[in-house]
Amino acid sequence: MSSSLGLYAHIPFCLRKCAYCDFPSYPGELDRREDYTQALIREIESRGEALGHPPADTLFIGGGTPSLMAPQQMAGILAALRAAFPWQVGMEASCEANPESVTPDFLDALVSGGVNRLSLGAQASQPRLLAAIGREHSWRQVERAVRMARRAGIKNLNLDLMMGLPGQTAAELSDSLDAALALGPEHLSCYSLILEEGTALFDQVEAGKVTLPDEEILLEMDALTRSKLATAGYIHYEVSNYARPGRECRHNLNCWEYADYLGFGAAAAGFYQGRRRKNPAGVAGYLAGQAPEEEAVTPDDARFEQVMLGLRLTKGLEAARFESRQGLTLMGAYGQVIKRHTAEGSLLWEEGRLRLSEAGRLLMNQVLLDFLP
Repeated sequence: MSSSLGLYAHIPFCLRKCAYCDFPSYPGELDRREDYTQALIREIESRGEALGHPPADTLFIGGGTPSLMAPQQMAGILAALRAAFPWQVGMEASCEANPESVTPDFLDALVSGGVNRLSLGAQASQPRLLAAIGREHSWRQVERAVRMARRAGIKNLNLDLMMGLPGQTAAELSDSLDAALALGPEHLSCYSLILEEGTALFDQVEAGKVTLPDEEILLEMDALTRSKLATAGYIHYEVSNYARPGRECRHNLNCWEYADYLGFGAAAAGFYQGRRRKNPAGVAGYLAGQAPEEEAVTPDDARFEQVMLGLRLTKGLEAARFESRQGLTLMGAYGQVIKRHTAEGSLLWEEGRLRLSEAGRLLMNQVLLDFLP
């Protein structure tokens, strides 16, 4: 079984914190971009040297808002990544961008540096919903960004959409899906809003100022999304992700299949050769050279994590991959749990894979609880 190594680089800057966002992103610190670029390059070079320059087959640059970086800054980061971790033939290199901040010069820097996949945060086509979650862009800017990306040579495009937004209806989600499909993306990520404590939206909901759709509407939205995208020719390959055949996000697939990955930048995390590593969350701490936290993953935790991630995939967890990574069979690790859930119909064995049934997918969290060590 071939090994994979993914790279992740975190760009923590943003213009404004979205109402739902609990990611490590920081508005008002754009003056630190150059210092951050140089610190990020130093980390990439240092880790590459320390690890012997292992080759990588995927890259994901996320944030924050990577499209707020100057083109020359992004070019320097990409050059450092290519030098420190040689890119394998067929490398998938993705970068996130926001529609309102992406520019032709930025896209040219990405493509020149080897990026071949762009992920745009579109979220919804209705101005009311975008305003409710604190997004800065309009749908017209999404359309403009897509046109720019295509002109720059991006042939693999993802659009992020959200469901379960404040006051959102199934009809509005349907309209957003239609607007996204009209742009011809190769990939769509359709995420359910997760209300996180400490965010502006959480406070609004707690105060009774905002109402979120109930579970019945969320189930209707989920069914609508799956039906509409299947009709349009997209494969539902992971809980929240849909792709045209052959356009699945390989970086995320590698993570769900429990491959190693290295993280660079403030708050970036990695998992490499059985050890977890996480950098300091804040920009100031990262620039000051605070040491990352590191820990070994216990065998019990490693087994659970591989099951948890693998069951997110529609095709499920490959038994041979689990045995290769963990040194024991799935039945040896979880025989009683698997037997019970297959008897109840929430889990299925098919062609050497363990996967959630349609009913089990709706009960995923409850099923996973039984696999906890």
